[in-house]
Amino acid sequence: MKINYLILVVYVLTFCSCAQRRNLAYFSQIESQKINENLQDRSVKIQSNDLLRININSLNEESNSLFTINQQYERLRTTEEPTGYRVSKEGMVTIPVVGNIMVQDMTIEEVKDTLTNELTKYVKDPIVDVKLLNFKVTVIGEVNSPSSFTIPGDHINLLEALGMAGDMTVYGKRENVLIIREVEGKRIMKRLDLNRQDILNDEFFNLKQNDIVYVEPDKSKAIEYSSNTRVMPVIIASISAVAVLISAILRR
Repeated sequence: MKINYLILVVYVLTFCSCAQRRNLAYFSQIESQKINENLQDRSVKIQSNDLLRININSLNEESNSLFTINQQYERLRTTEEPTGYRVSKEGMVTIPVVGNIMVQDMTIEEVKDTLTNELTKYVKDPIVDVKLLNFKVTVIGEVNSPSSFTIPGDHINLLEALGMAGDMTVYGKRENVLIIREVEGKRIMKRLDLNRQDILNDEFFNLKQNDIVYVEPDKSKAIEYSSNTRVMPVIIASISAVAVLISAILRR
């Protein structure tokens, strides 16, 4: 009988030691039922080397042809990739007839308004459409579908990017998500805690073009996949077999 108790104790201690209590919920530190946050402008700002698609139309077809000169478009490395207006290192785009227009640190809507005002000098009632072609974010680490994602709109936040990547796995550390961003030729890194309410006001919560999101794995994954952990079931089985054998001998 004592041997049977020994076997039970071995199993209980083994499985209890392996199981760790983890918080898999987001914003777990929010206490109130209703949270009021002031939504700031989440639109990305145009930076140097960005690629813009700019479509210009008016009521006059002859005038439209002035702004569709193919030579003014920059073709990328392969024909499968999009073409558009490249923002220079000075933050400008060159529009046929109009010339250089400063667009750096503007939102898409601000670029549209600026171009519309400039074009009224040459055509009547111009219609301008602008889209950022190189707006993508990369999500890697402990997510179900790590990849680079092209963003169709002009803004995306961290939770939306994680959703596109299939959410975190059970091993993802929600309290330690790393954002990697390039600003003026420098790489900036910041860690965010998705359990805290004040993350909603963090400047890194709203992602920018070419941001990289890295979800760090929890220590439990390293333990589970370590060589010692893989050997543990064999050791437990051996101990159990020996205990059963001793119990059978003692009963004789």
